[in-house]
Amino acid sequence: MEHRAPRAVVILSGGLDSTTCMAIADHEGYELYPITFSYGQKHALELESAKQVAAHYRVGDRHRVVDLGNFIRGSSLTDPDQSIPVGRSLEEIGTGVPSTYVPGRNTVFLSLALSFAERIDAGAIFIGVNALDYSGYPDCRPEFLQAFQRVIDTGTVAGTEGAGIRLKAPLVHLTKAEIIRWGSQLGAPYALTHSCYQGTVPACGVCDSCRLRIQGFREAGLVDPIPYAVPIAWQAGRPN
Repeated sequence: MEHRAPRAVVILSGGLDSTTCMAIADHEGYELYPITFSYGQKHALELESAKQVAAHYRVGDRHRVVDLGNFIRGSSLTDPDQSIPVGRSLEEIGTGVPSTYVPGRNTVFLSLALSFAERIDAGAIFIGVNALDYSGYPDCRPEFLQAFQRVIDTGTVAGTEGAGIRLKAPLVHLTKAEIIRWGSQLGAPYALTHSCYQGTVPACGVCDSCRLRIQGFREAGLVDPIPYAVPIAWQAGRPN
C-alpha cells in the first residue's frame, strides 16, 4: 500500500504569520491545502499575496479562496466609516482590544477550515494566531484554541470515531522576532507577503501590523524584504 503524506489545511491570509505556518507545515511533511478568506477586508492585497505564497509551495491548484462577501463587519479592517489606527506606540498596541478586532473572525475561519479538513481527511489545521503581539484579540488566545479543539473532538465524525484533527497554532507563544527567525530558517517567502492594514504598496509602515512587523525584523537582526512608505533603520531596537 502506497504511503500518503498526512494532509493539513493551512489558513493562509498572505501575511507573515500564516506564511510562516505554511513553511512549518511543509517542513513537517504535510501535504498542504491552503485556504484563504475574502471578507471585505481593506487590506485585500493580501489575497494576491496568498495566491503567490501557495504558488511558491507548488500547491496553487489546491488553494481555496472563500468569498464571505461583507457579512463579517464591525471592525476598522472592514467598515469604511472606521479609521485604521496609525502611529501608535508598541505599548499602546499591546493594551486593550483594538478597533482592528474582527468579531468572530477566527471562529468563522476555523469552522469552514474544519469542514474542509474533514472532507479531505486532513489530520491537522494550521492557524497563525499569536497571543503575544495580539493579546487584545480574544480569538488569538490559547483558551480559544483549546475550546475549539474540544469542538473538533466532540462535534465531528473525525473527532468522535476517527483519528481526529489537530488544531495547530505553532506561533501562539512566540514573539514576532522568534516567528521571523523560525520562518527565515525554513525559507518562508516573506518577500511575497503583505501585512499592512492599510492595504498599500509600499506598506504604510505606521499601522499596528506594520509596526509589529518592522519591530520583529529589527529584533531578529534581519531586513524585511518588502518596501515601506517611510524610511526604516534596520537596527535592533524600538522604532521611532
